[in-house]
This record gives sequence, C-alpha cells and structure tokens, in this order.
Amino acid sequence: MNIENIVTGIDGIVFESKKDLTKHSTMRLKCVGDLITVTSVSGLKSCLKTLSENSIEYRVLGMGANQLLSETSEIPYIKLSLPFDKSYLLNARDTYLLPASVTLSVLSSHAVKKGLKGWEAFTGIPATLGGAIFMNAGTNLGEIGPLVTRVFTITKEGEENIHLMNEDSFSYRKQNFLADGEFIYQVEMKHFGEDPSISKQIKEYLELRNRTQPLKEWTCGCVFKNSKHKRTCLAGKFIDIMGLKGLTYNGMRISPKHANFMENTNSSSHKDVVALINIIKDELLLQYGVEFETEVKL
Repeated sequence: MNIENIVTGIDGIVFESKKDLTKHSTMRLKCVGDLITVTSVSGLKSCLKTLSENSIEYRVLGMGANQLLSETSEIPYIKLSLPFDKSYLLNARDTYLLPASVTLSVLSSHAVKKGLKGWEAFTGIPATLGGAIFMNAGTNLGEIGPLVTRVFTITKEGEENIHLMNEDSFSYRKQNFLADGEFIYQVEMKHFGEDPSISKQIKEYLELRNRTQPLKEWTCGCVFKNSKHKRTCLAGKFIDIMGLKGLTYNGMRISPKHANFMENTNSSSHKDVVALINIIKDELLLQYGVEFETEVKL
C-alpha cells in the first residue's frame, strides 16, 4: 500500500518517503523510513483518521531520545512540529498550555529565569514535552507527572480527547492513561510556586550531569530502568561492579563514564544495541539474579 498516495492532500502535513532518519534519534542509529511531519492539529486529526481507516500503523517520533529506531521500517513515523511563540514564556504563569512538540530544554530555560519549583525534575532530559509525559520522564530531582494537570490528545480515529490527571495517571517511567495509537498534541502544566534557589539548583544539577554522564556522545539516555522492586537497586551500579564499562560490540559501547548509558561510537544499528543489551541482561541475571527492564523503547 502506497502511504504517500493515501496522505497526499492532507493540509498541515509533510510526507517524506524513505527518508534518512539517522539524525532523528539522539543515538544516531542507521535508519531509513517514511516520515510524516505534522504542523497543525487539524492535520494530525486527518492524518491519524486516514491511516486508521486504511489499517496503517504508525510510530510517534519525538526527539528520538528514548527509542531505538530500526534500520528500516515499513511503518511510517509521525513527528509533531506545532508552532510555538516563545514570547508566551516571557512571564511566569500559574498554569501553562503548551504544544507537545516543545522541548524540555526550552522549558528548563524558562524555569531557570523564573525559579519555577517542580520544573527542576526534568533538568537535562533531551525530550519533547509529549515524549517526556509518555514515559513520565524524571531525574533524581523528581518526575514530570506531578506537574501535569491535563493532557490533550487525538485518538487514532481522529477524535479529540482530554485526560484529567490524577494520582493513578503516572507510575515509574510510564503513563497509564493513553489508549493504543493515541497521540499527545497539547499539555497543561503547573508549578509549585516561585523560588529563586531553583535557578541555582537547576544549574548545579546540569553541571553534575555533565560531569557524570556522557551527554556529548550519541546515546539514548539511560538504557535500563532501576529495579521495579527497589529503586535503590541501580542498574548502572550493577553493570559497573561487573566491570563492563567500555565493553564494545560493533561500535556500540557501554559508556566508560556511566554504565547505564550506551554510546554509538561509529555507525551502529538497532540490532547492535539490542545485542549489547541482551549481553548485559544475561550477565545481570547470571551474577545477581536481577532482571532489569529496558527504559528505552526497543
């Protein structure tokens, strides 16, 4: 089925066939696939509805920071690129209504300027707002979930939906409210007041991440979740103790700087990352009897 013929004519989208998507993931994995860039909510509605009516699956592509892109894909990727006027962030607000395609780095910069309490939780995470909510992104300083009040989505049938957040909406590194194929396009967020010390905390945490994590390398962020039974059971610590830092497979290397990161040192592919992940999982189970889930989406 020719996807281009099906979506051609939909306003608010740009279709690119067999596009090189290597630079569309932070790990720079070799990848070629069809890319649909959506620039309006009406375009997103029509696109999802059209794909659904033709029984075509799709994958959502944000910054590609927490997902491993296959070398080739028969399923198209959809990337949200909604307009956003940054003058909206000139002043602090009680609540913020933001497009899901805005990056966390833009929001962190605003948090530094205004001292927004709670927003330090996503310091240094390379993600769009929508992607961060999908995985309830967080750091040692907290998670993004408690800051979210409403999530606006389009279903795969092209219908608008609004999710009101509650205590069950999020859990460790995941959201619990999206249906299959549902696409986040807008988010309402809050903060917990203004505090000048937050600016210093964010800057200091960024400096810490730069010292202890390979932020300048091609990585996908943390590969493994910490143990679901005990969050103090740190995957990186266990991998480090086993002496696996620096282990390389076809150009994919366990970071010498932080053992829960993998670095693409050459031109590795999806299969190379998965192979190295499986080696680590087998060793963790063999030596410690602990099974770690992957945080990155395979």
